[in-house]
Amino acid sequence: MNQHDFCDAVEAALATLGSAERRAPMQAYMKQRFAFLGVQTPQRRAATMPLIRAIRAPEPAWLLDTATALWQRKEREYQYVAVDLLARHHGQLRLADVPALLTLARDKSWWDSVDGLAGVIGDVVRAARSDDPRAQRVMDAALEHADFWLRRIAMLHQLGWRADTDVERLFGYARQLAPEAEFFIRKAIGWALRDFARHDPAAVRGFVVQMGEALSPLSRREAMKHIG
Repeated sequence: MNQHDFCDAVEAALATLGSAERRAPMQAYMKQRFAFLGVQTPQRRAATMPLIRAIRAPEPAWLLDTATALWQRKEREYQYVAVDLLARHHGQLRLADVPALLTLARDKSWWDSVDGLAGVIGDVVRAARSDDPRAQRVMDAALEHADFWLRRIAMLHQLGWRADTDVERLFGYARQLAPEAEFFIRKAIGWALRDFARHDPAAVRGFVVQMGEALSPLSRREAMKHIG
């Protein structure tokens, strides 16, 4: 299936599911930043995941071009389908594709799309790291980017890595970003630390104590949420 046929099939799958009644609260939840069809996540995935699963071993260029085409559509549900597509087939992507994913993250940026792409990017970087220990340098560069959404991705990219976590990077990133006042950065620091605390609560507790008031109250609260 070519890119245009896939996008048209997604549009057809969602066409009858939209609801004006649901559209208004969905748009309000996203602070009127995006238009919505009014299709909730379970219904969206039930309608589009068969299309996504039917794609067999897609080439990276096809995945990125198709995701970009979906991204360019007006309603937010299409960006969600793009993330689902990339997440399902992340194994086809390589480290060389991360810059394109970061470019996508900078378009129509908000926490929902950025965090979805952070998961995809994390999967790609984690797989690449098994062959090249320098793979995470692409995230080191993102940490220095002027766009705070890319800095958030760098902070979040190791979510779920558990024993594979580069602890030095995790704490180093948190330390570097700690002075920032941006809510979404402070939240990301706390989230990343809280996630790693499921694997090593003592290390996170020690880091939070060491940082003291250099971590924002939000970051500290999130980091310590499940470890006291």
